[in-house]
Amino acid sequence: MLSSKEFYVAGVVDDREDRSAVARLLPATQVNSATSTYAIDLKDGGLPAIRQFIIKSLPPDKALRPVIIHVKKLRVDEALQSGGRIDGKLSINFSFMLKKEGDDVHLVDYRGGSNYTRSQGQQMDIAALLSNSLQGALVYFNSWMNKQADGNIKLAKGVKLIFDNYTEQPEGDTIYYSAKRPLTWADFQQKPPNSKYEAEVFPSFGYNERVEIIKGIVNVHLSLKAYLPKSACWVKSDARSDYSLNHEQRHFDIVKLVAEHFKQALLKEKFTVDNYDGPINVQYLDSFSEMNQLQEKYDGDTAHGTKPGAQSEWNVRIDKELSLSSK
Repeated sequence: MLSSKEFYVAGVVDDREDRSAVARLLPATQVNSATSTYAIDLKDGGLPAIRQFIIKSLPPDKALRPVIIHVKKLRVDEALQSGGRIDGKLSINFSFMLKKEGDDVHLVDYRGGSNYTRSQGQQMDIAALLSNSLQGALVYFNSWMNKQADGNIKLAKGVKLIFDNYTEQPEGDTIYYSAKRPLTWADFQQKPPNSKYEAEVFPSFGYNERVEIIKGIVNVHLSLKAYLPKSACWVKSDARSDYSLNHEQRHFDIVKLVAEHFKQALLKEKFTVDNYDGPINVQYLDSFSEMNQLQEKYDGDTAHGTKPGAQSEWNVRIDKELSLSSK
């Protein structure tokens, strides 16, 4: 009896092209080239016998992963050779599928077989031959599952999100958000355009994703990137005040807050192994839209920084949320 710690057989499907019998044998008596083979099947028929054998060999533990076995081929054929010898060939082909809601997931195929030779008058124990072959298929799959269970994404049992903040050293044209790295006027490297505004920045956010499978869990590493390109920032020469710099810094702070909203929203999601990127992408689009809306509201409320009272209110609001997100 096998001992499985990773799966149980939830079903057996007969996909054989020829389901009439599992063996075409020559008689044990004297035969010649004109002698025809006769059909012999397992007790109660091929599929029920296979199911019974599997249940007996591997009692089901429904706390494990459900697997469906598709029997593609299970056949013994005999043929008369010169010298009166009889050659037999057993062929077996199983496809193992992980049972899922919707479509089952293909895991691995097993193809095996054996050859034998017998003399006329000698009887071959076909039942033992088939039993050994079925046992060999189960042993193979059990070994495959034991090796694959921890690292094969098809067999993963859950999803875990792991966040960090992207950094880059040495710093290039792109500034990645850090509370220890506020903006300075030296970061505004674009030539000022003909604009009614005094200064402008173009921050945004994104993420890098890396996936690894550890002990059957899909670890999704998301490196959050709130960033700002220096080459797109500009300021007019007569507008370099601390007040104006604070207004532009708050645009960058808002992007950082939206990145945190994105993170918190994902932490509330329930992900499946079959679909974790979908919800992440949808939430990213929602958060990107939120970012644009907040930036527009911020500039609208403060009239692009020309209303000190509204600017002060936004400063307090942003500082409070930044403080909460850092805890």
